[in-house]
Amino acid sequence: MYLYTENPLKFAFSREEDDYSSSLTDKPLFGILGVPFDSTTTYQPGARYGPLFVREASYNFEGYNLFLDKGLQKGVWDIGNLESVPGNFQKTCSNLESVITSLLEDGITPITIGGEHSISYGVLKAYDDLQNVTILHFDAHMDLREDYMGEKFSHATVMHRIQDLEPLHIIQMGIRSASPEEMQFAQDKGIEYYTPREIKENREKMEKIISQIEGPIYVTVDIDVLDPAYAPSVGTPAPGGLNPSDLERLIFSLERKEVVGLDVVEVSANSVGDSTSINAAKTILDFLFLQ
Repeated sequence: MYLYTENPLKFAFSREEDDYSSSLTDKPLFGILGVPFDSTTTYQPGARYGPLFVREASYNFEGYNLFLDKGLQKGVWDIGNLESVPGNFQKTCSNLESVITSLLEDGITPITIGGEHSISYGVLKAYDDLQNVTILHFDAHMDLREDYMGEKFSHATVMHRIQDLEPLHIIQMGIRSASPEEMQFAQDKGIEYYTPREIKENREKMEKIISQIEGPIYVTVDIDVLDPAYAPSVGTPAPGGLNPSDLERLIFSLERKEVVGLDVVEVSANSVGDSTSINAAKTILDFLFLQ
């Protein structure tokens, strides 16, 4: 039992708590948590509904991946939604840190469905030590502002706040929007970033960059890394993004890597069958098929 959670529709292919025995060898290896929070959104609201519609979209897929020739191998447990507090980032972040800490203590790797991107900070605060962890960040935006509209904790500042936690390294993929201050901060901190043009012109190089990461990796996917043609229902859409095949191949580059957590955020869908939700659900499943 995890505090500060509630139980909505479950992600496809997840198992119930009662399906697992008390033996350590039969515990779920991945725990899915929805975080219905969008109180720092500054353009298109609705990411609080992301967990619902991503879960609904997950039922559109098979439990087998044609390209990898693999079925889902590992146990997945959907523990429900975080009890977020609308308008209160600090309280929501505190609740989130508590739940993620409990998952990690139980040896379960968290998969978090947002919600807007500020939640990634709450997830990573639960990790004892990020000094050997590389943050792999898929996004249209750098999110490296010191503050945005007077707010220190925001979807637009989340990667700056994560850098404050002193991870080993940050690698950003799909970037096509930034301020001069963010560019300078990235340069000062040694943050790597790659644009959609660089990825499309030499995707094999990008796949190699990911596959050669050593040590633990935390993956954060802002679904606006995709072009709005494929993901229109996001908090801050930006033209010129990746297509789903680009993202799929980059996620597949994580095969056999030590991924200590994944989040997929900024889905602002409000209808069944929305392409944004479908692509977000597929990203989570693509990751799970690798395991």
